[in-house]
Amino acid sequence: MMDGSIAQSMRDKGLNYHLNWGATLPRLQEMAKEIANSQTPIANSQYDLAIALWKENVRECKILATMLMPADQILPEVVDIWMEQIPSQEIAEQAAFNLWQYLPFAPEKAYQWMASDKEYDQLCGFHVLTRLFMNHQEPNERGINEYLDQLLVALQGPYPSVRKAAMQSAYRFAELGLVYERLVKSAVKSINLDIF
Repeated sequence: MMDGSIAQSMRDKGLNYHLNWGATLPRLQEMAKEIANSQTPIANSQYDLAIALWKENVRECKILATMLMPADQILPEVVDIWMEQIPSQEIAEQAAFNLWQYLPFAPEKAYQWMASDKEYDQLCGFHVLTRLFMNHQEPNERGINEYLDQLLVALQGPYPSVRKAAMQSAYRFAELGLVYERLVKSAVKSINLDIF
């Protein structure tokens, strides 16, 4: 699995893990599928395996942990601990795409993270909402107002990664219907942005 050129490229970009094998995401997805489909005792304890993998400061272990953790078993307190331990944008995005969006309490966490002052929290919040909007999950009135407020803060914020994620979520929010499109267009226009 090791790819030295990928690992070196990541080090050059400032991603310093204790170990980084440079494994590709498709290979890690294959490995996660093999483990999940396995009839060994490991498959019966994906939760424990994911917890153990997350504890390692190894890129591939953290990514595999997000792929293997059963979303319906992880407790909100464990999610909070994992969020505090996210070491990079890549791991934040993998957690959002592989696990956070499937949590039974995903919307609540997403709104909480968007309101945080931490870059990776905000990034995960917007990525999760993007996925929920893509799955046609419409927020209630309070959720709409909170989302639009946090969207405007993020679009004017200091983190390029969060601005990009916020813009992507705005496009998906607009796709929920004409009313949503008008709401988001009006909101971004209020800060002199025209992203549509």
